Amino acid sequence: MLKPGPRNLITDVPGLTVGHATDETAETGVTTILCDAPWVAAVDVRGGGPGVRETETLAPENLVAGVHAVVLSGGSVFGLAAADGVVARLSARGIGMRLRPEGHAIPIVPGAVLHDLARGKKDWGEEPPYHALGRASVDTAAPDFALGSVGAGRGAVAGHIEGGIGSTSLDLGEGLIVGALVAANPVGSVLMPGSDVYWAWPFEMDGEFGGRVPTGPANAHDPMPEEGRLAGLGRLSPGANTTLAVVATNAALSKAEAKRVAIMAQDGIARAVRPAHMPFDGDLVFALASGAIELPADGGRQRAIARIGSAAADCLARAIARGVHHA
Repeated sequence: MLKPGPRNLITDVPGLTVGHATDETAETGVTTILCDAPWVAAVDVRGGGPGVRETETLAPENLVAGVHAVVLSGGSVFGLAAADGVVARLSARGIGMRLRPEGHAIPIVPGAVLHDLARGKKDWGEEPPYHALGRASVDTAAPDFALGSVGAGRGAVAGHIEGGIGSTSLDLGEGLIVGALVAANPVGSVLMPGSDVYWAWPFEMDGEFGGRVPTGPANAHDPMPEEGRLAGLGRLSPGANTTLAVVATNAALSKAEAKRVAIMAQDGIARAVRPAHMPFDGDLVFALASGAIELPADGGRQRAIARIGSAAADCLARAIARGVHHA
């Protein structure tokens, strides 16, 4: 029987650590996923209003083979500076690729931001806090980390309730692990209409987000539930909402195979949030692969990749509900 890893966090995938830095006054923050070596990475963007950095670097046809970290941040466009802070801190530690032996360490750090500008006191003038928060998130990185209203999830909102940071993992056996981390800030609802039951309830493991199950028939007829309420809260604005996610595995994948896993993992957002991938959202999924576990070289390879991608989608759906539950 399949089960989560020992932490039920993305860091059950060996070689990953996660750090948060939170500004409580501004109700915003940064979450950084650090890799212990350059990991193969890809990204799939589905939302209509993404805010991103270095995503084109991850395209399968492009040169860079691996990344050193992935940064998720609040702050909309201002939050993109968080990745600069992470780059500076990692380079100062000698982490990164080098074009010549005596040259600067050049960390490859893609990132994405969510919109939380309506939360907290963000009167920072010409000095937004995100560069410093990025540096601080590196300093706090560890295998164990908090969930809920922390880091990039500090100012997140899911529909009209608190969003936040969620994470899960799944042990597929024979050493193969899949995990997910999400900063959940979607327009759509994570709850079934008129209920406190999460849309992701069928995927829950070990009561990780409360063990709530439907007690009667589920009504999912309205394609835009609570549209009027969301409009009144200012949630239906382009780029104002996002589900940012990272899925990871210790399998050996190419960049193209990691891209396929990211594509499949997007279904986890659709399983946990309704509706998803709207013009107002910046939904995206990064996929990371350490390369520690070799997959079969014959026809079984594609079956293994399909299994990893499906597990990543399930982990992501669980992570969204878990993040909101903790928030």
